[in-house]
Amino acid sequence: MSRVWNFSAGPAALPEVVLQRAAQEMLDWRGKGLSVMEMSHRSPEYTEIFEKTRSDFKTLMQVPDTHEVLFMQGGAVGMNAIVPMNLLQGFEQAAFVNTGAWSKKTTKEFGKYALARVLADNSAPHGELAASTYVPDCTNLVERVNGQGMAYLHYCDNETIGGVEFNGQIEALSTQLDCPVVADMSSNILSKTLDVSRYGVIYGGAQKNIGPAGVTLVIVRKDLLNRALPICPSAFEFATVAEHGSMYNTPPTYSIYIAGLVFEWLLAQGGVQWAQAQAEQKAGLLYQTIDASGFYKCPVPKPDRSKMNVPFTLADESLNSEFLKRAAQAGLVQLKGHKSVGGMRASIYNAMPLAGVKALVEFMQAFEKDVA
Repeated sequence: MSRVWNFSAGPAALPEVVLQRAAQEMLDWRGKGLSVMEMSHRSPEYTEIFEKTRSDFKTLMQVPDTHEVLFMQGGAVGMNAIVPMNLLQGFEQAAFVNTGAWSKKTTKEFGKYALARVLADNSAPHGELAASTYVPDCTNLVERVNGQGMAYLHYCDNETIGGVEFNGQIEALSTQLDCPVVADMSSNILSKTLDVSRYGVIYGGAQKNIGPAGVTLVIVRKDLLNRALPICPSAFEFATVAEHGSMYNTPPTYSIYIAGLVFEWLLAQGGVQWAQAQAEQKAGLLYQTIDASGFYKCPVPKPDRSKMNVPFTLADESLNSEFLKRAAQAGLVQLKGHKSVGGMRASIYNAMPLAGVKALVEFMQAFEKDVA
């Protein structure tokens, strides 16, 4: 069977060349006679893999010397507890911007440790816009945060379920805040350029735009490494993980190895600048197709649309099952929208080539012509 176009929101598609390389090295990594899965995380062979992976990630993200890169476990959901346990010493509250299911989950988890102050959210409809389909107004965040003793300001840069993405709004005002910015970038990390120096913490689960599930990438400003609460487990304490080079406990070795292959691939393509140009082209083509049709509709306003996760609905919802059935027959899979919002969703991360988006667009146009 030939490979399908996989539009899964995560775990997501990987570059085919990465899968081929991993397959070639499965039983014998570089003539060592064993798989990476079987290596000790402290062996010279794995140390070489790890150091290159970390170095390539720093290069791709242009991480300054003021920040550490950590390879951790627990995913973004785990970070909902790990971040406050690491940053709350001396503080009793933090600020939050809620734009959908994932940022709201973060806010709820934080409530176990301190007071969560939601300063902007899209939980209610705004004019003709439905709840959770737009970026809320952040223009007054500075005056609402400063002087209030906030440990940090947290937001989710891209909401995979609602397809809502920030366009640099919070990064632009970060230098005016008297607290660090913490960003969940699980689903759009490495898809657009950004200034890491403006963030206190950037974190993301790997399974959307980096590699297989199992490893969580964390970029943390070094001056924040000693703010952990006493209850923070040692294995999840940023300072401890940094001190031991992400080897305090056994890391998810194979997931890190695959991430390293993805980083090599991305660097060979042209890095994050290439990824951003590709994302704009792919998302532009798909949104243009949706907007030009009376049959499909995207609920998110144009300025707030995600370039990674594209939600859309059909004019006749009774055709949803038929759409998914025919799409699968055409080799287009994982297009069903999240159960909380329904409709369809196409996740078009870095590993999804333009050819895959073109195949989806051609199918959508043919399906509309056939049933409309």
